[in-house]
Amino acid sequence: MKQILTLFLAIVALYACTPKESTKPAIAKDSDIDQKVESLLSKMTLEEKIGQMTQLTIDVLHEPGSGNQDFQMSEAIMDTVFGIYKVGSILNTPGNLAQTPEKWQEIISKIQEKSMKEIGIPCIYGLDQNHGTTYTMGGILFPQPLNLGATFNRSLVRQAASITAYETRTGSTPWTFCPTVDLGRDARWPRMWEDYGEDAYVNAVLVHEAVLGFQGEDPNHIGKEKIAVCIKHYMGYGAAVSGKDRTPAVISKQELREKHFAPFMEAIKAGALSIMVNSASINGMPVHADYELLTVWLKEDLNWDGVIVTDWADINNLYTREKIAADKKEAIKIAINAGIDMAMEPYSWDYCIDLKELVEEGEVKMSRIDDAVRRILRMKYRLGLFETTVYNTQDFPLFGSKEHEDVALHAAEESMVLLKNQESFLPLAEGKKILVTGPNANSMRSLNGGWSYSWQGIGTDLFASKHNTILEAFTKKFGSNNVVYEAGVTYNNEGQYWEENAPEIEKAVAAALDVDVIFACIGENSYCETPGNLTDLTLSQNQLNLVKALSKTGKPIVLILNEGRPRIISEIEPLAKAVVNIMLPGNHGGDALANLISGDVNFSGKLPFSYPKAVNSLGSYDYKPSEQTGTMEGAYNYNSEMSFQWAFGYGLSYTGIEYSNLSVDKTSFTADDELTFTVDVTNSGERAGKESVLLFSSDLIASLTPDVRRLRAFEKVEIQPGETKTVTLKIKGSDLAFVGYDCKWVLEKGDFRIQTGNQVVEISCAETKKWETPNR
Repeated sequence: MKQILTLFLAIVALYACTPKESTKPAIAKDSDIDQKVESLLSKMTLEEKIGQMTQLTIDVLHEPGSGNQDFQMSEAIMDTVFGIYKVGSILNTPGNLAQTPEKWQEIISKIQEKSMKEIGIPCIYGLDQNHGTTYTMGGILFPQPLNLGATFNRSLVRQAASITAYETRTGSTPWTFCPTVDLGRDARWPRMWEDYGEDAYVNAVLVHEAVLGFQGEDPNHIGKEKIAVCIKHYMGYGAAVSGKDRTPAVISKQELREKHFAPFMEAIKAGALSIMVNSASINGMPVHADYELLTVWLKEDLNWDGVIVTDWADINNLYTREKIAADKKEAIKIAINAGIDMAMEPYSWDYCIDLKELVEEGEVKMSRIDDAVRRILRMKYRLGLFETTVYNTQDFPLFGSKEHEDVALHAAEESMVLLKNQESFLPLAEGKKILVTGPNANSMRSLNGGWSYSWQGIGTDLFASKHNTILEAFTKKFGSNNVVYEAGVTYNNEGQYWEENAPEIEKAVAAALDVDVIFACIGENSYCETPGNLTDLTLSQNQLNLVKALSKTGKPIVLILNEGRPRIISEIEPLAKAVVNIMLPGNHGGDALANLISGDVNFSGKLPFSYPKAVNSLGSYDYKPSEQTGTMEGAYNYNSEMSFQWAFGYGLSYTGIEYSNLSVDKTSFTADDELTFTVDVTNSGERAGKESVLLFSSDLIASLTPDVRRLRAFEKVEIQPGETKTVTLKIKGSDLAFVGYDCKWVLEKGDFRIQTGNQVVEISCAETKKWETPNR
C-alpha cells in the first residue's frame, strides 16, 4: 500500500510539473522547421550542441595589431572558436565602436564562412541596436525608448523598429538585444531611459508594436529586412532596492505577475524569439538561477519555444558576485538546469569544457541540452540563416535615407514634453534674441545618450557631426544674428559622465545682459548601465548655480531638460517661464526642439513616468491609497503625501484641449464582457494639436489594497482648431482583474471609477471571477 501511495504521489507531482498540452503555443508550430531541427539535432555531437549554447564577444577573435576601424580576425583563434569548440553565436562590436555596413558585411561573412565550414550551422550574430542602428555607422539613431514612450504613439514605435531592423540587416546582423521593458519605476536607475516608462500597460502595448516592427507578422519566417528581438531584462531589473544597476530587488509575487511580467508576456504573444535575463536577484534568488521564473513562467506556462540568453558574464556572477555557487562549474549547472539556453560567456570557452563535463557526470541531463539546442536551431531556421547567411549592402538602398530620417525627426518632435508654459511664453515670438547656455547646449553626445556608436556614447560628437546640436539647430532656425552661445558649465568628456569642468558662470551671465530670452540646456551627459549609477538625483550644483545666477538678470528663462532620468530641479523650476523635457531625443533632437520652440510644430508628448520633486519622495503614479492620506490627528500626528513635480501622463500643448461626454456602453459588467468607452475631445485653441487620450481605472474596494489608479487604454488623435473628435477606447472586463494575496488572478464584484481628462464615469462588476490558470 505504501508503494502504491508513493507511486501515486510521484505521478501527481509529475503531472503538476508537466506543461499543459491544452495551452496554445505562443508561436505557432511549423512542422517543416521542426523536422529540420530534429534531423540536424540527431546528427550533432555533444560538443556541437554545447557550442550552439555558447556566445562569445567579437573581441575574442581579434587579430593582435589590427585596430578597431580596421578590425581583423585571427585565423588561429577562429580555428579554436569554431573548429574545436563549435561556438554558435558572436556578439558586440569590435573595440566598442560602431562599424560601417560594409565592414559588418566583411566581418560577418568571414564568421559565417568559418562556421559553415567547421560546424555546418550558421552563426547567429547579435548587437545592442537599442535606439536605431546603435553600432552601424551612417544609420538612423531614433529617440531613446523612454522618448518613444512619451509619444504614446503605437505606429511610431513600430516604424522605428522596422527601420532599425532594415538598417541592421543591411550589415547582415540578424539579432538585436532589445527592446528593454523593465519598468522604469525608480528615477535613480541608470537604465531608465532604455524602457518605455514606469507603467506596465504602456510597456506591454509598445513592446508588442516593437516586436512586430522588428520581426514582422510571422515569427516562423523572418524576412530579409527583419531581425529577431531579444526582450530584456527578464524581469524586475529596474526595481532594485538601491536604485543602482545590477543590484537586488525585493518584489512581491503579486506585483511580479501583475506588472513586471506583463510586457514580457505581451512580447511573447507578439512572437518574440528570445529573451535576456535580469543580471541581479529578486527576493534573494538570482534570476539566472530561478527555475520557476525561467522554465515554469516563460517556457511552460506560455508554451513558448524561444531562446533564453544570459546577460554579459552573468553565469560567472552566480559565484563571483551572488555567492550561490562555489565555482564556475557549479554556476553553469545551476543556470542551465534553471532554463538558460545560451550563455553570453563572453570571453572564455571554458564554459564549453565545464558544461560537457557536467553532462558526462549526469549533473545536467542530455534532455536539457537538447531542449536548449532545439530552441537555438529553431531561431536560426526562423531567421532564414540556413538559406542566406550574408546579404549585399547594396540591396538596402534606404539605409540612412532621408525617408528614414524624417521618421526619426517626427518621433523626436512627438516625444518632447512641455511641462510649464507661463503666460503662453512659448512658442517664441519672432525677432527675439536668444542666449543658448548650459552643458547640453552644444552636444550630440547628450542628445543621444548611451548605446550611441559606443557603449557609453563617447565619440558621438564626432560620429554624429553632420547633425545639429541644440545650438546649431537654434542658429539655423532663428538666425545667427539672434543666437548667442555661452555655456557657463561644460562636461569633462574625458572623465566620468558626471564630471564637469570648472564653471564659467560669469561669462554666461554677461552674455545674458544683451539678449531677450535665455534657454538653459541642462541635465546629464551620456552614460550606460552600471557606470551611470549615482548617489544623488539632484541636478549638479554647477548647473543649479548657473540657472540661479541667470535668473538674477531678470531675463525670462526656458529650461531644456536633456536627461535620461528625471533629475531633481525643484529649487530652480520656479525661476523658469517655461520647462521642456526633451529626455534623449537622438540625432534629430536639436532640429525637433527648434521646430517646437518656434511653433512650427505643436507639442504632444506626455510624461511616461512620474517626475519627482525631492530625492526622498520617489514613487510611481499607481501608488497605494495609504501613501496619500493627508494629516492624521490624534495620538500620532503625521501626514503621508505623494508629491511629484509633474505627474505621469502630464504634458502641455500650444492649443486648448477639452474633454466632455464620457460614456460607457454598459455600467454593469463581468470578466467576459468588453467595455466600450467614448469621450468627446475638442480643440478649443487656434492651432492643430495631437492629444494622447489616457483612460484610467480605480478599483474602489478590493480584498488586497488596490492601486489608486491604473492606465487601461490610450489613443492618440490629431484634432484641428475648433474640431471635436469622439474617441473610442475599449477594454475587457478581465483587464480590471488583479493578482490577489494567493497569487491568483481575480476580478472582484464591486465598483470602479473610470477617468479620462476631467471626465469620470462609474461602473460595477456584477460577479467575482477567480482564475485557476497562472495568466488570464
